[in-house]
Amino acid sequence: MVNLGDVFPNFTADSTVGTINFHEKISGKWAILFSHPADYTPVCTTELAKVAKLKSEFEKRNCLVFALSCDGVESHKGWSKDVMMYAGAGDSDLPYPIIADEKRELAVQLGMVDPDEKDSMGLPLTCRAVFIIGPDKKLKLSILYPATTGRNFDEILRVLDSLQLTATKKVATPENWKIGGQCMVLPTIPAEEASKLFPDMVVKEVPSHKQYLRLTPQPK
Repeated sequence: MVNLGDVFPNFTADSTVGTINFHEKISGKWAILFSHPADYTPVCTTELAKVAKLKSEFEKRNCLVFALSCDGVESHKGWSKDVMMYAGAGDSDLPYPIIADEKRELAVQLGMVDPDEKDSMGLPLTCRAVFIIGPDKKLKLSILYPATTGRNFDEILRVLDSLQLTATKKVATPENWKIGGQCMVLPTIPAEEASKLFPDMVVKEVPSHKQYLRLTPQPK
């Protein structure tokens, strides 16, 4: 298992674009690795199609995306045609790699096995995992969904925006924050320093009289 803040494990694996050394491939960029249970399945098809549609949004954020399942490369390539047709892109190529993990080595190493989902041979399938990795190759976020629940990739983009903002600015983002929304000044910043850093800061009064709810416009 990999924990937040750990260097994400490197691996070399076959994919729809050839052999990938993960650390070399993502060097200097943000990256998202998302697993799916199996090729030629309905929920997975909708997810990969959505990611294909959002590819330019990930590129704007200097972020590479990678899919992964326990099927082989030839299966991935064949299924990719269905994905792109569902995405309304005709016979275009899938604009990101699908990694093959036929031996389930990555699924086990990264804790992505779904105990309730098995293939026709009784072997376990991967759940719907999401890992966001920073340019320092450290894990910034992980989410595990069961096989029956499709992911919201607009939410994953929103989280990526928050991670990129808070990596360089002394703020946190409140519930349902979106680009351009108000941010929270970190509670670790003393009041005097906070006033200088965030001249438009507003302190919300609360019954406890503790001045910890400090709002500021999103830093540029």
